[in-house]
Amino acid sequence: MGREEIVMVCCSDIAGQLRGKGMPARLLQERLRRGVGWTPTNIMITAHGTIADTPWGPFGDLVLLPDLDTHVRVDFGEEHAIEQFVLGDICELDGKPWACCPRDFLKRGLTALQSEFGLILKGAFEHEFHLDMVAERSNAPYNLDSFRRQDRFAETFLWALREAGVTPDTFMPEYGPSQYEVTVAPAEGMAIADRAILTREMARATAHRLGGRASFAPILRPDAVGNGVHVHLSLLDRTGAPVMYDASGESELSETAGRFAAGVLDALPALVALTAASTVSYLRLTPNRWSASYNNLGYRDREAAMRICPVFETTGQPAAEQLHLEFRAADAAASPSHLLGGLVWAGLDGLRRGLATPPITASDPSRMTAAELSALGLQRLPQSLAGALDAGVRIRPRFNRAPSQTPSASSMPTNLAKDYAINEESLKYASARRLDLARAAFAALAKHRSASAALAPRSSCRRAPCTGALRHL
Repeated sequence: MGREEIVMVCCSDIAGQLRGKGMPARLLQERLRRGVGWTPTNIMITAHGTIADTPWGPFGDLVLLPDLDTHVRVDFGEEHAIEQFVLGDICELDGKPWACCPRDFLKRGLTALQSEFGLILKGAFEHEFHLDMVAERSNAPYNLDSFRRQDRFAETFLWALREAGVTPDTFMPEYGPSQYEVTVAPAEGMAIADRAILTREMARATAHRLGGRASFAPILRPDAVGNGVHVHLSLLDRTGAPVMYDASGESELSETAGRFAAGVLDALPALVALTAASTVSYLRLTPNRWSASYNNLGYRDREAAMRICPVFETTGQPAAEQLHLEFRAADAAASPSHLLGGLVWAGLDGLRRGLATPPITASDPSRMTAAELSALGLQRLPQSLAGALDAGVRIRPRFNRAPSQTPSASSMPTNLAKDYAINEESLKYASARRLDLARAAFAALAKHRSASAALAPRSSCRRAPCTGALRHL
């Protein structure tokens, strides 16, 4: 029986889902300029598959233009269909970027970072996820038994990553039952976010071929261990030389690194609407769960929103080549393009305004008094997606503007003002729908477990058992 290869042209949308259209793979080259048809409302499909209220309705036409640098073709064997897809840019019919294209949002930020400050972004995403093919057991954290019981998954997954053009770094059992973590080698620019998408999809594709499912849901139950996404970042100059390190700087951070970090942390109460983009994300962003809950810069602190990572003297590698920052207030409900784009625009804002390096915390902000928090300029991060969206209204005009522009909406170019309005309304529509569905999911969970067990207050530690109720997120 014959078969014809199919390639899917995809985009990562507001819900962090990869959606697109398939076509015969032999047509890919001739479709590079023509692309495949798309519609604005497609970006409003939620993580549950329903269409949220949309400002476009059934109107409008767009085109998905494939980017061959992201082309993936992985052959899992004769008994399986070939996994083949390519990421694309959402464009108007004349080829110009659509105002709400997540990839273009990131591209514009990277272009501004380089043109205004001569800086190139280098980094990688670190992902945590659950495998439903691995039975839960007690004493699972980082255990060799947990590694053993995933069987062929890791070997196949790491092979698939290489086939997809992503270099794997580490794979390990994480703290939660049936939970694992993968890290990959760093890349530059757009490839950072693109490879994060490929990493998620290769995990899902591998689990599917082995008869299971990989879930990157931020949290599977209110009292469970969550799945985070940590973004490791450094800055290079135009020659490729690192610019984050300064032996005389506080915690060896350069002025440039400090300003970039300050911009991110200043915007963070609103930025989490992009980086932790689901209602259930905020069950993770609480104190004492090894997740971020304040907008602080910490030195080797895994509860800081932004962590100054260690320099390993054993490697023999210069400190300047090792020093980098890790952003921790994120999860896989976010599109990697939105997540990284938000960090770039916020960091760029810190550079433009010449912000000072934030105070580096050496203790737990959740134990500080209100006066101590105020003195350090620290804020508790929003405790809901609605709160993050409300915070976004206050800072929105600062982003995407040239340094000479004022922050008032009246000074913004018409197309950017429209862009802001559409993105804000889109997020609000999608978020409201997610809230309804999350409530329904928790209600369904409560039917199968006693209310006291399912909805008990979390302990002071993130370490809790996990059974997996919200895998569809």
